[in-house]
Amino acid sequence: MRELTKAEEQVMLILWEMKEGLVKEVIEKMEPPKPAYNTVSTVIRVLEGKGFIDHKAVGNTHVYFPLITEAEYKHFAFDKVMNNYFENNYQSLVSFLVKEKNMDMNELDELIALAEKLKETK
Repeated sequence: MRELTKAEEQVMLILWEMKEGLVKEVIEKMEPPKPAYNTVSTVIRVLEGKGFIDHKAVGNTHVYFPLITEAEYKHFAFDKVMNNYFENNYQSLVSFLVKEKNMDMNELDELIALAEKLKETK
């Protein structure tokens, strides 16, 4: 799996939400200023080439749908951030959150409780 560009990610977020759609339907879901049809069509073809989406022909048009789930991409992206910025060390991640995002003790306690709860369900 490869990292998505900002434009590719925007299209993927829409397709994950819609489950499937035409290029014009993807554009309708975008925030203004909306890109040109050809721009979105090109991004979709690139995503198809990368193996993120596929299409089915309906008449003379294509309906696009994701091949990669949002959860799969989140896992990939998180692993990349962990490896590149936190040396795959969760203490470094938590330290960053506490220092840079000004997490208070209540938020940290909630994070610990959530981690313990998730660990129990495994």
